[in-house]
Amino acid sequence: MINPVGQRPILVVTGASGGIGSATVALAASRGFAVVLGYHAHEDRARMLEETIRKSGGHAQAMPVDVADPESVQTFFARIDRDVGRLAGVVLAAGMSGGVSRLSDLRPEDIARVVNVNFLGVLYCAREAATWMARSRGGHGGSIVSLSSEAAKFGGNKLVPYAAAKAGVSTMTIGLARELASEGIRVNAVSPGIIDTEQHGRMDTDRRAGLVNSIPMGRMGRSEEVAECVLWLLSDSASYVTGAILSVHGGR
Repeated sequence: MINPVGQRPILVVTGASGGIGSATVALAASRGFAVVLGYHAHEDRARMLEETIRKSGGHAQAMPVDVADPESVQTFFARIDRDVGRLAGVVLAAGMSGGVSRLSDLRPEDIARVVNVNFLGVLYCAREAATWMARSRGGHGGSIVSLSSEAAKFGGNKLVPYAAAKAGVSTMTIGLARELASEGIRVNAVSPGIIDTEQHGRMDTDRRAGLVNSIPMGRMGRSEEVAECVLWLLSDSASYVTGAILSVHGGR
């Protein structure tokens, strides 16, 4: 076990090797969580973050999971319960944009992968999290925080499958919050706008400048700022907050 029962609350973060996921992991570890880093791509990043947290005296364990595969998700959560302990929280940050493209130019398999990772993956993980945290099943309650997107509100810019999937995440958040309230589980989402992640770093200079000019605050957000919102929703300070979708968009 990475965490003797009763000492540190256990938090699972999927997409832990991505920008927002890794920022959430680092912040959670600094605030006393024992963190399970769920990753699918970039194992090297997940392992490096795991090692950094351990060297600083924190508790972390990286584990592979493909959120788009329900069997992989079931195995992942069962392993956590067996080897780590009962969950206190889950952050569902795994996602992919699928690239900027007209819908008519995308292959069906590309569309399916974007929807499977961004929407079905969240459903699969939320289902397992609820199963292990529900009081009626021997759990202790807890908190689920998903990553939606402001693209869910306006459809994105040539990101239709991604935006549609994130809209599904927002809707799921509201419905599942009502469903799980009696089990002691709060369900919320953070909806980032334009965040300075690796994806935006690959943009050409003109397109990046255009995006920045569209933000009233005059800059992109930072992954750490999104992570702060996630940690607040996980905390007791948000104990009466469920079914909320917290926008983090600099006024855009």
